[in-house]
Amino acid sequence: MKITLIKSLILLALSSLLLLVSSCKEDQKSINPITIEFKKEGELSVYKGTSDSLITSFDIEIADNDYETQTGLMHRQSMANNNAMLFIFPDMRMRSFYMKNTLLSLDIIYLDDKKNIISIQENAKPLDETSLPSGTPAQYVLEINAGLSKQWSITPGDRIEFTKNN
Repeated sequence: MKITLIKSLILLALSSLLLLVSSCKEDQKSINPITIEFKKEGELSVYKGTSDSLITSFDIEIADNDYETQTGLMHRQSMANNNAMLFIFPDMRMRSFYMKNTLLSLDIIYLDDKKNIISIQENAKPLDETSLPSGTPAQYVLEINAGLSKQWSITPGDRIEFTKNN
């Protein structure tokens, strides 16, 4: 009788454990990925430093507070080639970005306080936490889809102008 009771309790415990594990798996399947839509907050133009001719233009999302500059383009599934994110910092100093939780490959363009391009980190790898430094002090950082800086021949010495939406 005791052995039958022990077997029944063990069977009940195993059944409960199996039910618990299977319900946890179902909960994990119901988790939805984060969807963050691009929000146009201004327009940005890139000009050739040597001739002042227009290279290209982007609709921009602006990151100008602590939360926005820390999250940037993290968790974005995609970004149109005419979209970009502009980070605006209050001062000139050495900057360094990384790609933690960033699913897109990006070109990271560092600019000084006069909005001149000082360096470009091309083809930053998604989800890579390697530091990507500016090399010299920067006040602005522009993130665009990887390969676009090469496609448009954007180089250090070129400059940007931007306007914010009201």
